[in-house]
Amino acid sequence: MVARATSMTPPAREAQDGLAAAFRAVRAEHDVRATFPPEVLAAAEQAARNPHLPEADARDVPFVTIDPPGAKDLDQAVHVERTRRGFRVRYAIADVPAFVAPRSPVDDESWLRGQTIYCPDTRVPLHPPVLSEGAASLLPGEDRPAFVWDVELDDDGARRSARVTRALVRSRSQLTYAEVQDAVVGGTGGESLELLREVGRLRVARESARGGASLPMPEQEVHVDEAGRFGLRLRPVLESEEWNAQVSLLVGIAAAQIMLDGGLGVLRTMPPASPEAIARFRLEAEALGARWPEDLPYGDFLRTLDREDPRHLAIVHEATSLFRGSGYTAFDGEPPADPVQAAIAAPYAHTTAPLRRLVDRFSLAVCEALCAGREVPAWARERLADLPGAMTASGQRAGAVDRACTDAVEAAVLAHRVGEVFDAVVVDSNGSGLEVLVTEPAVVARAEGAASPGDRVRVELLTADVATRTVRLAVR
Repeated sequence: MVARATSMTPPAREAQDGLAAAFRAVRAEHDVRATFPPEVLAAAEQAARNPHLPEADARDVPFVTIDPPGAKDLDQAVHVERTRRGFRVRYAIADVPAFVAPRSPVDDESWLRGQTIYCPDTRVPLHPPVLSEGAASLLPGEDRPAFVWDVELDDDGARRSARVTRALVRSRSQLTYAEVQDAVVGGTGGESLELLREVGRLRVARESARGGASLPMPEQEVHVDEAGRFGLRLRPVLESEEWNAQVSLLVGIAAAQIMLDGGLGVLRTMPPASPEAIARFRLEAEALGARWPEDLPYGDFLRTLDREDPRHLAIVHEATSLFRGSGYTAFDGEPPADPVQAAIAAPYAHTTAPLRRLVDRFSLAVCEALCAGREVPAWARERLADLPGAMTASGQRAGAVDRACTDAVEAAVLAHRVGEVFDAVVVDSNGSGLEVLVTEPAVVARAEGAASPGDRVRVELLTADVATRTVRLAVR
């Protein structure tokens, strides 16, 4: 592979300088609401000063948050302890309804946004920062209202009970995934984090038993160096992320069951892959040299793949064809005929990110009322049917913005390297050409030429244009 330049040439600086304009153009193109109206900011300031606080007090629980470095919108805090029969997992979720009154300016604005939009140069939050990064965020050392999930597990990780109540909490520490990983591996994490690893691994085993699947795909990540220049890399997924994700999934699965039992709510659903799609994927995997026993579920098969093997990387990419058709299903009365999220292999609800996702605020309010034996708040019940449309639209917008911004960064990173040749792996081949992964810099782009998924190839960079966000490669 061609070595990456150690300093930026003038064309590279020009390309980087053009990224700010490209990001602004992407946001304008997709109607991203980059600023909050004055009346929304004023209402948020007022709400931050006068939240609706719960009576219960859980500030004695030594919760910690686990997030990427620099995160300020802290939705979740966790604490795990051992019990006579297994484990007790408590998961505190930011209490957004304590600050956002129905039909208020902040509420109305959140419906227009749907979710936080992440761009390389900024994040466009669902709620004004005075709430999402301040009064409602589970910042360490601060008293905060929260929805506290209390989940009892058997010693094999099976859920025995789950309920949610509102209570005041106080996080003790704000940790990163890397800090948690290092602490647990080094034996300095303490009992709660050690048990988080144990519970996380048990829940992965239960996911496997259910027939669920996790895609082990390295993430293409935009990063910024010390000089403020944007770049790309493949970020390895730490096991600590999986432990925390499994607790979030545990709560989302529990929330879905509470709503199904209560006869109303909103689920995150996805149909199972068709037998034809499974058969096609099996042929693709075997063509790439991966043995897939007939009696091995596809989720377990995916877990056997080596993310360092280019053929296996192509298999994981092809597996995304099995994870399509996800959406939201609201119900009030008769439960949906098929409530399952196929990748999780269980009913599931988005519940654990209310600072960043509109639907979670409603899931939490519904579950808390059902657990307390009270009527679900009218403001939540009346708008359940509107949530699928709002979340689908915002999800499409977020995905389009993310891809367009990444395309712009790819073009900027490569702008001064036209004519160079790179090592790459073919991850897809269809009627519109090849899709290849260049690992350094981490670029995923279309390429002209003939090759098959899993092939190692050499590709020449033909063009890289930041303004149009296009990269053209050709197999040599």
